[in-house]
Amino acid sequence: MKTLIVGLGNPILTDDGVGVKVAYQVEAALTEAQRENITVTEASVGGLRLMELMVGYDRVIIIDAIIHPNGSGHEPGTIFRMSKQDLKDISPTQHSASAHDTTLNTALDMADRMGLPLPQEVLIFAVEVEEIFVFSDDPTPAVAAAIPKVTAMVLEAI
Repeated sequence: MKTLIVGLGNPILTDDGVGVKVAYQVEAALTEAQRENITVTEASVGGLRLMELMVGYDRVIIIDAIIHPNGSGHEPGTIFRMSKQDLKDISPTQHSASAHDTTLNTALDMADRMGLPLPQEVLIFAVEVEEIFVFSDDPTPAVAAAIPKVTAMVLEAI
């Protein structure tokens, strides 16, 4: 199964880089045999650009930071395993002012209508983050503690 693993985020914005850091650890843990069917990459894009990365793969695993609304009760470092439907459920508004800022859900729907060869399986690992506006290579302690856990979850999903 041709698999793409995408670590999303900016690795110099504290917790926003959690996806990239997990992707690095996943890539380091892959065996030579696994590397034949698995591509690991990092990206700081969404919407159309992220959808374009996914074309031609059977399965995509995305790792990213998430911030639930205030009062959600989720502690930083909480890990969520989500499907495409879960993503749609937490972002119900799919309207966009221009094609340059469309959501991933909208981009995937458009690709389906265009008949692009998209993966049948999209799995998302999202980590509740605490700080995404301060420049730092290091995540906060709670998010740093989640990185090996998410790495293990991704490797298990493979």
